[in-house]
Amino acid sequence: MGVMRVAVQGATGYTALELLRILLRHPQAELTVATSRSETGLLSEVHPSLTGRSDVRMSQLSSEEIAEQADVCFCCLPHVASMESIPHLLTAGLKVVDLSADYRLRDPGVYEQWYGHVHTDPTRLGTTIYGLPELYREQIPSQQLVANPGCYTSTSILALAPLLKAGMIEPKGIIIDAKSGVSGAGRTPKLGTLYSECNESLSAYGVGNHRHTPEIEQVLSDVSNSKVEVLFTPHLIPMDRGILATIYATPTHPVTTADVTSVLREHYAREPFVRVVEHLPRTKDVAHTNYCDITARVVRGRILIFAVLDNLIKGAAGVAVQNFNLMCGFDESTGLVV
Repeated sequence: MGVMRVAVQGATGYTALELLRILLRHPQAELTVATSRSETGLLSEVHPSLTGRSDVRMSQLSSEEIAEQADVCFCCLPHVASMESIPHLLTAGLKVVDLSADYRLRDPGVYEQWYGHVHTDPTRLGTTIYGLPELYREQIPSQQLVANPGCYTSTSILALAPLLKAGMIEPKGIIIDAKSGVSGAGRTPKLGTLYSECNESLSAYGVGNHRHTPEIEQVLSDVSNSKVEVLFTPHLIPMDRGILATIYATPTHPVTTADVTSVLREHYAREPFVRVVEHLPRTKDVAHTNYCDITARVVRGRILIFAVLDNLIKGAAGVAVQNFNLMCGFDESTGLVV
């Protein structure tokens, strides 16, 4: 395909900004539309870092109006708002990458349980492809709608999938201890993410009820062909961006660190954005990139996996562009190698 005209729906947030930055340097994407429900004016008035890079103005357009000006839409709306918009975008003929959680889960009952809303477009839940290319690459190119994965979920799934697929770890009793930078909470002001509240502090949240739990279990159950159960606890850490997941799993048979590393290396040998490393990875190693770095250790008979990624890029905007590239027939790495 040639250059694709691109719309970003809900262009004011942190993830949208990262997406806009990538698209503006993407050689086969032309940014033509940026919508907002609350803002007007140039993109650079909301995102000063884009000064001089785009003359696109924020607008409030219908799906039909977006389709007149774009071929592909990245939907950066919050959950519920996304499922209200996407059916109209699809009917208008647009390809859509949805960065909300609205189409990630297959069961509308599970969605209602974890998100507290009845899904208004339930027939698409069972058929929408989960947009993690490392697992579903072959299915993504033919899709009109792809559900972009969450940031904690990408970190956890990429770390665990090879070991579950190889039958190396038990599918139950997996503990995921994850820390995320404050940008993961979004740009809308909230008491818990005010500077004086979260600076010089580290705290857990969403204990036992974080919405990424069923997403992680659904995808990993696919991979292992058995029911996976995880105990997932996220933490807020006072930095702008990044996720570190420390994961504890029980091996199905005695293994060494070299055995686990070998499985990870073989699984990701041809993946452009997953790096299996020897050292304990740091969030700083992957900040502002689309890489996920993973390593493992065997300690006292347990397998420990460590994974890091940038929650705004590999955890959101970067993988969205991977999906865009696959859907449009471009090289998957286009616009993402910096």
